[in-house]
Amino acid sequence: MSSTAGAGPTRAVVVDDSRFMRTLIRTLLEDADVEVVAEAADGREAISVVEENRPDVVTMDIEMPEMNGLDAVEAIMEECPTPVLMLSAHAEEDADVTFEALDRGAVDFVTKPGGEVTSEMPRVKRELVEKIQSAAAVDLSATRRGSRPPKAESKSPATAGSTSAASETTESLPTEGSTLIIGASTGGPNVVERVLAALPAEAGLRVLVVQHMPAGFTKRFAARLDGRCDYEVREAEDGERIGPGQIRIAPGGSHLLVTGDRAGRLRLELSDDEALHGVKPAIDLTMASAAEAVDAPLAGVLLTGMGRDGVEGMTRIERAGGHTVAQDEATSAIFGMPKRAIEAGCVDTVAADGRIADEALSGLTT
Repeated sequence: MSSTAGAGPTRAVVVDDSRFMRTLIRTLLEDADVEVVAEAADGREAISVVEENRPDVVTMDIEMPEMNGLDAVEAIMEECPTPVLMLSAHAEEDADVTFEALDRGAVDFVTKPGGEVTSEMPRVKRELVEKIQSAAAVDLSATRRGSRPPKAESKSPATAGSTSAASETTESLPTEGSTLIIGASTGGPNVVERVLAALPAEAGLRVLVVQHMPAGFTKRFAARLDGRCDYEVREAEDGERIGPGQIRIAPGGSHLLVTGDRAGRLRLELSDDEALHGVKPAIDLTMASAAEAVDAPLAGVLLTGMGRDGVEGMTRIERAGGHTVAQDEATSAIFGMPKRAIEAGCVDTVAADGRIADEALSGLTT
């Protein structure tokens, strides 16, 4: 785990080819008692600076001369493993590059301050500092113990689900229309991907995913997942209904609620209410609404992340007679949300990331 636990202020290295951006990020972090121990102007310099200073966390730009952020992340993970927080532009087309950085070992990302940040500065500072502290707490050894994300490939035919790990170990499949709610935060995207890829198409689940992620990225996240599992995956839309074999991703900047369950289809609603636990979308709200509205068998899964979002939601699912699964400490990048849910006594099963799909399916068949 990071050396920050009980060891003084978080120590950071800032990597960006823009002197202005490095100065801005340094100022924001130092105002929040994060010690910036060094800076680097490109990826190649970043590798040597990280090796020399051994920081708790690195903020990494993506587009830089000499060596870009993607290659720098990969090299740092090989030579001097350190939690890396990517700084991504707001543009939607940059989302794919950001997800590639996560594949290469980055633990999270934050949207980069733009040119007109004056009025947004308090929000930008809060988000950056929270992400820095969260990234610094990541257990890199746990992320290595988890399975690697599957390679991108064309979506297989529906029958391909029968060969998935989940269907090989599950004697019977859930009743069609069973519902699965998945919540995740820091370290979650790759785990969510593995869980969804392991769900057999013939299980016919209705799946909602709440991944803490800013607006502009969840749509690309959904498209990425759509190509890597046997279900139809899209970003959720207000008022739509989803049925068996469909997965919807909560949009960044909106809460996702389940408001009805009729004829095997869930009715979804997007809410612009205030953030809960400092996040929007909030796992708690999606899970709690599903516990109240869903008529069919229901399961909740809580994955890696800092904080307590999802604890109340898992409690509500458990009280409604649903099955609850939490990711174990050994494979959680941050054993925060799952740990709090376990301590609250609302978790039926604790499982490594590679077993979560099996455990959820098993709970929906009993």
